[in-house]
Amino acid sequence: MNALKQMSPPLLAVLAALLAAAASATAQSSYDLRSPDNRIEIRIRTVPAVRYDVLLRGRALLQDCTLALDIDHQTLGLDAKVHAARKRSYDQTVEPAVRQKFARIRENYNELRLEMEGGYAVVFRAYNEGAAYRFETSLPQQQVKVYGEETKFNFPGDSIVYYPQEDSMFSHNERKYVPQHLREIDPAFIATMPAIADAGEGAKLAIAESDVEDYPGMWLRGTGGRGLAGTFPPYPLKEKLERDRDFRVVEAADYIAVTSGTRTFPWRLMGIVEKDRDLLTNQLVWLLAKPSQFEDTSWIKPGKVAWDWWNFNNVYDVNFKAGINTQTYKYYIDFAAKYGIQYIILDEGWYKLGNVLDVVPEINMEELTAYAKEKNVGIILWVVWKSLDDQLIPALEQYAKWGVKGIKVDFMQRDDQLLINFYHKVSRETAKRKMLVDFHGGQKQVTMTRTWPNMISGEGVRGMEWSKWSAESEPTHNVTLPFTRMFLGPMDYTPGAMRNATKTTFAPIFQQPMALGTRCHQLAMYVVFESPLQMLSDSPSNYLREPEVMEFLAPVPSVWDDTRVLDGRIAEYVAVARRSGNDWYVGAMTNWTGRELEVDFSFLPEGNFSMEAYQDGINADRMASDYKRVAMPLNKSAKLKIKLAPGGGWAARIHP
Repeated sequence: MNALKQMSPPLLAVLAALLAAAASATAQSSYDLRSPDNRIEIRIRTVPAVRYDVLLRGRALLQDCTLALDIDHQTLGLDAKVHAARKRSYDQTVEPAVRQKFARIRENYNELRLEMEGGYAVVFRAYNEGAAYRFETSLPQQQVKVYGEETKFNFPGDSIVYYPQEDSMFSHNERKYVPQHLREIDPAFIATMPAIADAGEGAKLAIAESDVEDYPGMWLRGTGGRGLAGTFPPYPLKEKLERDRDFRVVEAADYIAVTSGTRTFPWRLMGIVEKDRDLLTNQLVWLLAKPSQFEDTSWIKPGKVAWDWWNFNNVYDVNFKAGINTQTYKYYIDFAAKYGIQYIILDEGWYKLGNVLDVVPEINMEELTAYAKEKNVGIILWVVWKSLDDQLIPALEQYAKWGVKGIKVDFMQRDDQLLINFYHKVSRETAKRKMLVDFHGGQKQVTMTRTWPNMISGEGVRGMEWSKWSAESEPTHNVTLPFTRMFLGPMDYTPGAMRNATKTTFAPIFQQPMALGTRCHQLAMYVVFESPLQMLSDSPSNYLREPEVMEFLAPVPSVWDDTRVLDGRIAEYVAVARRSGNDWYVGAMTNWTGRELEVDFSFLPEGNFSMEAYQDGINADRMASDYKRVAMPLNKSAKLKIKLAPGGGWAARIHP
């Protein structure tokens, strides 16, 4: 006290101001964070628990959302005491190893890091693409159990949400995105992601996650009110194998993860757009993922694939018995080589189920891989995940010796912590051997393509395979997917059907499949649907009878330097232009409503171009394979009215 008495009045004033500022910082319980363009705002409160609102241009999209993490029965986020609040900004341009949409991506955000008493932080980020938060911990325990995580997304009104409802957490995640009001979603009704909510005034909000590692994937459930909440598969204690592929959890723990006490947790994110079409170029999931876990990505070769399973190996006009045998796959290789298609897949049947090293006697793998190498065509092998996991290193070593370029891994049907770790392990081990991996039978992997660029594509989508047994993959669903499932990342829908059907002419025939919608609807998918490993699902024999169609399918790329969404409304129609080098491609698709769209070519650079377009034929409404190919000169001042039949499409290649 004597020391204080001896201070001069100005010094006392400075000290008082410093003490007041410190007290104010400690007492502060509300914070504000804005996106770099100032459109999106996150308002955060920490008393009595961490809560936040998300606003777009001053209008609330989410209100009073809550978050918490139960680690070893200590609830982080409740009764939170901030001891430091740190803001930072980040602005860089990234060149992705695999160009799903763009050759260059701007990574630009503002961040607020709230460091709490108790060894944890909550980090919020505001991007022009949306908002996100995550927990970070630096706990003294080397290992902890996570008993639960609270993630509640509360809306100001009873919004319509496109909700991919599931029957259980044992799932391939191949759902329809069905619009329903939030209040209609019973808390028992779980869903995969993303859920796309109509936020009013044209805006859409996409709920998803990113950077999931050593942790279960998040699912959603209804709250019985105006919200959605996260829910998680529990940690497996006992599993049981049915056949070679259904590895089910039969006993689970009362916790969801066993993990490190010091770590970052997955991002919970909300993509925000002001028009439906902007969902197709919003890359918030990719931006929030961990950067590539290996440096040399030059060996990763995206491309198209001649695929055997969908068309049931129905090759014809040949002098050998078609089936799962060396001669049939040589035929696929010859077809691929003729058209410059980079890969073929050997799907189910090439090995004796249960042992991914036991090749069936009808296939001579050494002869086949040597033939493929000679023709400059890569081979990809399909495997069941559990059989692969049991034999992982010996199998990958053998595949590498054969010269196999990648694997297609199927039937996971789970995303508990053990399966998430499996995705990372397989991606790491295949990358070491310069092999691609395409995961089917699940969905979470497609959020990891930045982290593992060799994880080239993935499923978890109700794709064209469903047409073998149902009428479920149809045009309305097809024009919903670009705005919903594709928000997460690439989707291996497997387009390319040459047998095309209307509603009245369609029948699900497993061994001779057809697809709903017109021929041009199928062609447009190669521009609209993103998959750096894009399938040609029909029989090579059918494609060989369609040389005019192959003039489009042979050159169409599977990765893109630029993407422009020309128009689109969720579940109604979509029109997209994409550039690869100096060539542009345009794809347009509609639901069961025939319509006319105007394509404005102002996205083109200066100069003169030639366009070859494939349009629905005049009788495509009754004969779905009817189309017309037209060629014309073009420049950036052109505008063209295009007519789409019910379930129709339009596709074009534009080159200098």
